[in-house]
Amino acid sequence: MKKLFLFFTLTLLFIIDLSAQSKKGPDLKKLDAYFAKMVQDWDVPGASIGIVKDGKLVFTGNYGLIETGKPEKPDENTLYAIASNSKAFTSAIIGLLVQEGKLNWNDRVKDHLPYFSLYNDPWISSQVTVRDILSHRVGLGTFSGDVIWYKSEMSAENMIKLAGKLPQAYDFRAGYGYSNLMYITAGELIKKITGKTWGENVKERILIPLEMNRTLTSARELESTNNITTPHGRENDINFPIQFEDWNEIGATGGIISSVTDVAKWMIFNLNHGIHGKDTLLTRSTRNMVWTPHNNFPVDHTRKNDLGRHFSGYGLGWNLGDFHGKLMVGHTGGFDGMITAVTMIPEENLGIVVLTNGHKSPIMAATYYAFDQFLETGTKDWSADLLVRTNENQKNDTRIADMKAKRVMDTKPSLPLSTYAGIFHTEVYGNIIVTIEGEELLLEFENSPRLSATLQHWHYDVWEIVWDEKHAWFSFGTVKFQTDNDMKVTGLEFQVPNDDIFFEELKPRKVSN
Repeated sequence: MKKLFLFFTLTLLFIIDLSAQSKKGPDLKKLDAYFAKMVQDWDVPGASIGIVKDGKLVFTGNYGLIETGKPEKPDENTLYAIASNSKAFTSAIIGLLVQEGKLNWNDRVKDHLPYFSLYNDPWISSQVTVRDILSHRVGLGTFSGDVIWYKSEMSAENMIKLAGKLPQAYDFRAGYGYSNLMYITAGELIKKITGKTWGENVKERILIPLEMNRTLTSARELESTNNITTPHGRENDINFPIQFEDWNEIGATGGIISSVTDVAKWMIFNLNHGIHGKDTLLTRSTRNMVWTPHNNFPVDHTRKNDLGRHFSGYGLGWNLGDFHGKLMVGHTGGFDGMITAVTMIPEENLGIVVLTNGHKSPIMAATYYAFDQFLETGTKDWSADLLVRTNENQKNDTRIADMKAKRVMDTKPSLPLSTYAGIFHTEVYGNIIVTIEGEELLLEFENSPRLSATLQHWHYDVWEIVWDEKHAWFSFGTVKFQTDNDMKVTGLEFQVPNDDIFFEELKPRKVSN
């Protein structure tokens, strides 16, 4: 009997020991090697990755270079633009104002910003609430109007006024259209209520309390610090350095610049549901409000998916879904030359931040692979799988190639060169100016001088746009001069293939020679 008891005791201890071993977590050296190969395979210039678990930063990995052609490497304190991951900071500031009784989630935006309007529709304009602009359900199409603010020198207020003239893509509150302009609106709302800028609010109310000491709210602060990564564009499978953009005026939609170390503090704060140390900064009500879906996306329940996903939606500044049945909360960010992701699984007190300084970026490959390793939910090679999909998508995008293939050689413009010059006005932007210099036409955007270009004849009354500087989101494009039945130039028609900055929305009409 004693021998039998001893056998069961030893067996139980063995099982307990195996269980303890299985809960030690993933092999971090294996994870590090995976990420290193991933960065190389994707040909992203550099990346910094951090993982938090149970309130601690348990992993940091840094790969590649700060800038191609230079020897400096990133570390956990290297600064990257986190772009639209800033939207969660914006909704948090709104939440703090609600907690203080200075604002309500269902307040009508127009009551605070009288100049706010949409679609020349008085009723819709009067009904849009704070929740509507934070959950992308006002009726604008995804990225519609980004051409208004991109590299613009306008004030945020003027951008918002121009946004009111954009076309409606779907019925009010009847769909999802990711809108940077509505988050710019949220930033101005914060400014109106507090008398301080969005950046000042973020710094005072979030960055200082959380001791996010290296995080900036504007690129204008970069001159006073160091260890900054360089953004890179990508063309013909080649990465090239570009300048760091100043998103100060549109900070509420994507202005934060941070590091793995500091974003880890932000994730730990959120995984602790808005409590930092002994201080409750965000109440339970605020936490639940921003993490509740206000805009839902379809999920195909008739077939399995790689994430084991059952629902998907957008809260207030956060993407929401599930990862094999566990709530997954996060966001991605796209800045000129940098792509980033912040993703958390609150139930597991687990989060990962992926910061990269290139446009072909494995942010979600790193995220899902790390989650699989920590949660033991699969052995899928996410990097290999998503790289194949990315390459296929790029291969299948033949828009530029198709345009070039349709060029008709040996044609001439219909009119004398001087006839094409003039001022062209568009309601959603302002003036676009075409001038003549010698034998060349020059293109200028009055509110965005850095979008200037030389026009080279393509065919008939179409010119190729040769940008004066390289841009991250678009490269090749053409512009057609429209004429009436009397062969008088009446307007411009842009064709600049890309998925983010829609020049086609401009539709300029000629107003003077």
